[in-house]
Amino acid sequence: MLQVSTPGPLPELTSPSTGDYLESWLSQVRGRVRARTYSGYAGLLRRYAIPALGAVPLGDLHPLHLQHLYGALLEEGAGGYRDRLSASTVLNLHRVLVQSLGWAERFGLLGRSPARAARPPRPHRAEPKVVDPALASRILDAASGTRLELPVALALATGMRRGDILGLRWGDLSEDRSVAHVRRSLQATGAALVFEEPKTRRSRRSVALPGFLHPYLERHRTDQDTRREDLGDGWIDADLVIDAGDGSPVNPDSMSSAWRFLVIRSGLPHVRFHDLRHAHATLLLLAGVHPKVVSERLGHASVGITLDIYSHVIPGMQAEAARAFDRLFPGR
Repeated sequence: MLQVSTPGPLPELTSPSTGDYLESWLSQVRGRVRARTYSGYAGLLRRYAIPALGAVPLGDLHPLHLQHLYGALLEEGAGGYRDRLSASTVLNLHRVLVQSLGWAERFGLLGRSPARAARPPRPHRAEPKVVDPALASRILDAASGTRLELPVALALATGMRRGDILGLRWGDLSEDRSVAHVRRSLQATGAALVFEEPKTRRSRRSVALPGFLHPYLERHRTDQDTRREDLGDGWIDADLVIDAGDGSPVNPDSMSSAWRFLVIRSGLPHVRFHDLRHAHATLLLLAGVHPKVVSERLGHASVGITLDIYSHVIPGMQAEAARAFDRLFPGR
């Protein structure tokens, strides 16, 4: 017969401090979320919430404690913080507190989470930087012959995220280089680089590659084969399309730094690497590609997300729709 041992006494749960509780929550959630997500949670709580609220008994924590913290973080120099935070960062902190204090409510440590009543700031979401075909050509020319040549071409031609591009392996490409299968993403977590599964089912996707990319891929493969032969046993065979020179992964933050340097050196407008993903979507929408197809290429959870992000493109599409109708009935 199965013997069930009697559980030992529960650990002391009465009146923990807010700091002790948040540290305990971090330890519990660590194995439930992605490494990069955990790093973000821990950074926000340990840098901002725990120093300010850690000594407050959890049961005494009030929505006004959180409201005061948000206000202090948003004000220049307030509350001992050297640099004011953006509204989006404070909103992210609020979201983590909603989750963590929600656990305390669920398990009976709080009657009601104070994060329910706290009101975070509403950040202004800037429209993506417009990259038209002329600017896209300038960017491709600037990256030509540099280690960013293929990553830039991939971002513009596929809309893949930085981590998707750096996690791409040659085995993820079809033999004729017409399709790329997005199966993992490379993320920087502290001092470590981690390959992670795509966040959602739609993020794990297949993307048709335009013929535009084939010369870039072939040039890069030839260069990589040369480096592999030169390094011999020093080559790290990870099958990565984009490597650090010896076959090993490229730190995503290092690539972003190289991108910023390229933009400044080439006299390009201020464009983030992530804006190349936006450029891909915008150019396709303006070319009349169906939003559903664009959404699938980007790996969005729904076409509604795509339409919301690229709403600035819709007026031009509406005008083209009106012209298309006129072409159906010429002369009337």
